[in-house]
Amino acid sequence: MSKERRYTLTASCPDRVGLVAKVAGFIAEHGGWILETNLHAEPPGPLAPSGRFFMRFEIRADSMPLLLAELRERFTPLAESLEMDWHISDSAVKKRVVILVSRQEHCLYDLLSRWHSRELDVEIPCVISNHEDLRGFVEWHGIPFLHVPVTPDNKPAAFAEVRRIFEEVGGDVMVLARYMQILPPELCRAYPARIINIHHSFLPSFVGARPYHQAWERGVKLIGATCHYVTEELDQGPIIEQDVIRVDHSDTVDDMVRYGKDIEKTVLSRGLRYHIEDRVLVHGNKTIVFR
Repeated sequence: MSKERRYTLTASCPDRVGLVAKVAGFIAEHGGWILETNLHAEPPGPLAPSGRFFMRFEIRADSMPLLLAELRERFTPLAESLEMDWHISDSAVKKRVVILVSRQEHCLYDLLSRWHSRELDVEIPCVISNHEDLRGFVEWHGIPFLHVPVTPDNKPAAFAEVRRIFEEVGGDVMVLARYMQILPPELCRAYPARIINIHHSFLPSFVGARPYHQAWERGVKLIGATCHYVTEELDQGPIIEQDVIRVDHSDTVDDMVRYGKDIEKTVLSRGLRYHIEDRVLVHGNKTIVFR
């Protein structure tokens, strides 16, 4: 990750001639020094009859004589004229990541290790769990650990508390680091493209209890993991990142579980990094990821 302070503009809009020239021209008119540009055009489809254009510009913050609020204000008329969905962020303002976890520790361990070494350049205002098991590990890092039990009888109140905490600490993104609860639809709707989850992936797919045992019994040759945004439809949200690893007949169930944990950690951290660096643009149920 670059340490140079930058503004990042991400946008998508109906495709037309001259889009890049208009946006680059606006940046140049204000003295902006472009460090990186990512562009992608989607062909016409049901959601975009004229096609959809996606763009991402990284700009040296010290090249522009504008504060972020003024930059956003000046860009708004152009964005409205182009029917843009857009966002401008400042790398000096760290994203605030709230982690939710249950009892499986591997994804949490990995995220906190990357945060501790500053590989993951974010703020973690708290970790929320429906169990007490990982309190000591989280508090050793100096991060508040908040226990919010979830039972069949208290789910509405429990998730209302999760939402209250997220708002109170000013969370930007919620990460489900093997949080073994299904979020209610109203919570998913409240934070579109702001809740990130990880789940294992098998070819073919196995659901229910003991998926690794099912996969081993079927002799699968590929296992993997998918990092995605959470929507009301379970495990069907826009995909941010995926990866796979080959296995064969010599691997035991325990081997496959270990491989699965390794790939879940890697894919989750990579997906979160793409999100916090504003490299993910969502349109409908599809993502454009500029790596």
